[in-house]
Amino acid sequence: MSTPFYVSPQQAMADRAEYARKGIARGRSVVVLTYADGIVFVAENTSRALHKVSEIYDKIAFAAVGRYNEFENLRIGGVRYADLRGYTYDRADVTARGLANVYAQTLGTIFSSVGEKPYEVELIVAEVGRESADDQIYRLTPDGSVVDEKNYVVVGGNADSIGNYLGQRHRSGFSLTEAVRLAVDSLARDPNGGSPRTLTPDQLEVAVLDRQRFQQRKFKRILGGQLARLLDGDESAESEDSDDTDGTEKPAATPPGESDQ
Repeated sequence: MSTPFYVSPQQAMADRAEYARKGIARGRSVVVLTYADGIVFVAENTSRALHKVSEIYDKIAFAAVGRYNEFENLRIGGVRYADLRGYTYDRADVTARGLANVYAQTLGTIFSSVGEKPYEVELIVAEVGRESADDQIYRLTPDGSVVDEKNYVVVGGNADSIGNYLGQRHRSGFSLTEAVRLAVDSLARDPNGGSPRTLTPDQLEVAVLDRQRFQQRKFKRILGGQLARLLDGDESAESEDSDDTDGTEKPAATPPGESDQ
């Protein structure tokens, strides 16, 4: 009987991390950054049906890169967790930190399991606060690690070079127009120093958590003509408010006795 090939636990974990990292790097990047009135999500995504950015709950949104089927399962689980917790206790008890902890436990369990491959996903969970200082952005890696990010974060693709570009140019107090244009400029850059690409609205998925919305739900997508005008620098387009009608799973209706305003 032959002796099984031995791999140290450290090497096995390093190999699994490298496997997941390579899968994530093949995807196109997602940029999340703060602006004066909230948090904006910008992803390079030509699909109108397979979203990288989605609503989770009233003030919480989710973004991801990697294998769609894997992060879609996590998104749906997050919606159900948030809905159950909000209905059982109180809507204010649903927080980005609590959701990030749930995702961290799930990803960590899968990553350390010998019987299945690690998820090839990297997640962002963000919550908009009453003031800009209360905004929360968490990044989750395939091994279940949680990183508390400030002001901006990038996952997937050329995350390092895009992050460096944003770090040199992002500032507090950006308008929505300025934030969207900076995010798009960062995604269009050539990491090898060549000419930047031109990204059109049809190649982008953009959404915001807008603290100024009157509705309890702060998430909205920026689509079509509104997005084109923002990319052209037209700040009057910021005041438009078209709700998300893409058909993805939303948080359940407000429990009886509570207002959705």
